[in-house]
Amino acid sequence: MRLSSVRIITGLSCLLFAVAGWRTASHSSSDFTAEAQTAKPVPADALGAQLHPISASVPNTAKLTPPPIAAPGTEIYTAKRGEAIPTIARRYLGRTSYLTSSELAEAIRHVNGDRTANILKANENIVIPGMLSSPVTEKTIPVAKDFEVRAIYLTGIMAGSDHGLRIIRHWREVGGNAVVFDIKDSDGSVTIPFEHPLLGKHNVYLHDVPKFVHFLHQQNMHAIARIAIFRDERLVKEHPELAVQSRKNHQAWRENGKLVWTDPSQAKVQDYNIALAKYVTQLGADEIQFDYVRFPAEGDQKDAVFVYQSAPGADPVSADQAAASSSGNSSSGNSPSGNTSCGDGRLGRRAEAKQVGRFTPADAPSTANANVDSAAAQMGRKHAAHGATRGTTAKNDQTPEERQTRTACKIAAPRGPQRSDVITAFLKKAYAELHPTGVLLSLDVFGVMAWQRQVDLSHTGQDIVGMAHYCDVISPMIYPSHFFGMDNIAHPGDEPAHFIGESMDRFELITKGSGVAIRPWLQAFHWRTKTYSPEYIKVQVETARAKGGIGFLFWNAANDYSKPYEAMPEMKSANFKAGTKDNPKYFRGDELPTATTQAALTPTETH
Repeated sequence: MRLSSVRIITGLSCLLFAVAGWRTASHSSSDFTAEAQTAKPVPADALGAQLHPISASVPNTAKLTPPPIAAPGTEIYTAKRGEAIPTIARRYLGRTSYLTSSELAEAIRHVNGDRTANILKANENIVIPGMLSSPVTEKTIPVAKDFEVRAIYLTGIMAGSDHGLRIIRHWREVGGNAVVFDIKDSDGSVTIPFEHPLLGKHNVYLHDVPKFVHFLHQQNMHAIARIAIFRDERLVKEHPELAVQSRKNHQAWRENGKLVWTDPSQAKVQDYNIALAKYVTQLGADEIQFDYVRFPAEGDQKDAVFVYQSAPGADPVSADQAAASSSGNSSSGNSPSGNTSCGDGRLGRRAEAKQVGRFTPADAPSTANANVDSAAAQMGRKHAAHGATRGTTAKNDQTPEERQTRTACKIAAPRGPQRSDVITAFLKKAYAELHPTGVLLSLDVFGVMAWQRQVDLSHTGQDIVGMAHYCDVISPMIYPSHFFGMDNIAHPGDEPAHFIGESMDRFELITKGSGVAIRPWLQAFHWRTKTYSPEYIKVQVETARAKGGIGFLFWNAANDYSKPYEAMPEMKSANFKAGTKDNPKYFRGDELPTATTQAALTPTETH
């Protein structure tokens, strides 16, 4: 075979192989492209054979919740397991606008969906409403001394309770405009937080006085803080050196077996009470009311020894012997040894005496002050002790005008400082410190002191005429039931018009020209009377006003004012004659000069 033929055959073969290769390559590329564009399912067995499981932590975003944000005036509290809402309320009370823990607990339940259950779950978020950005501060709302007060009395325990708040609101609804509340009672218990070397640890019932006073101001009510001064059982027991001392055994003196009286002439005792009064004025009280600002009136007076008797020029025996002896002659109104009695029940005007020590003898007809015994265990006894005094006889039954117009008898001045000098000096000091703050100072006194019996002055040491210079208001306790033995009336409790009228006549007369306001305590309890009723209340109020009284205070040891509640609306509706607004029958209706708003401390509800 020729070489040329071989080359031709070889060339053709190569050409054929090239064509075949090109066609094969074009088909494979098309199949790959189509396979890449079409996803084919992979058998489970094949996937399982190729993939191996691994552990990974992935957040569960469905269970995550953002932390709650407290609305203005609220706080979010995260509870621990088993915690109770009342417990949390007690913990937060001081930082909120609420006055009692039960009020706050109710508010917590309300803002958290009106829940009824008290027990909380672990990590449960609770809204605390009424949060304050800073502690409450309150200022005194000054009023004139002749501001017409229409008040009720509350113990310190009651004032700081839910029931006490309901009483206050109800009293305001029926026309009241003031509340007297205990700061220190006659057992010496101080009801508020107060630090003093003579006090020490004590039970507190009114935890936040500025907040409480603010509440009263919100109600447009005058806040009167009562302080029992020299009858202080707690202080005597803890500091017997400050008590009246016994001449016989040189230990703390007892009044009819009771260890209850501090020595009114002890400077430490005076300073302690003034410090407490000044502190309360800083908390916003509008008026300080002194009770028991006197010497003990009962017990063995001859055995009682006081610091003032050691003052230069003092006769340590004569004054107290006179006091002791005069009690034995109270039936005739006479006092022994020519003491300051004219022998007919009148007080003689003292001869001019020199100033002895730091005490200045009074130079006016002497009367006396006495105070509210709210420390008695039984309510009846407590009612009885509030203003109760001895009786008198017909020799003392002259009218006030007859008593004043008869010729005054001159008697010799007693030697040395007297009990009345101590009391007057104390009031002068207290008034000098309290009056500039803008508060009123009022004094509680026995109603019978208007009769001006020497026995009462020599015991209590309270000269009303002298006292009137160092106070703004005198509040005689003229409960009809307490005038036993007076004016030959067998059942004085059933003669409110007589005893209210006679007492007011006498007090107005002996304080005439002093500028002091007479605001009486009236009877709001049924002790020793069968006629206690809303009408009984109305008779007292009407008579007191007709005789010159400016306002009134109702006393009930149990803080039960159901009869005044009924009487007040009736008095309001019958206060003026038809078509006139002049000469009201019962009261003028004075209100605080500055109307405080409800918004200042009222918590904003959060739903």
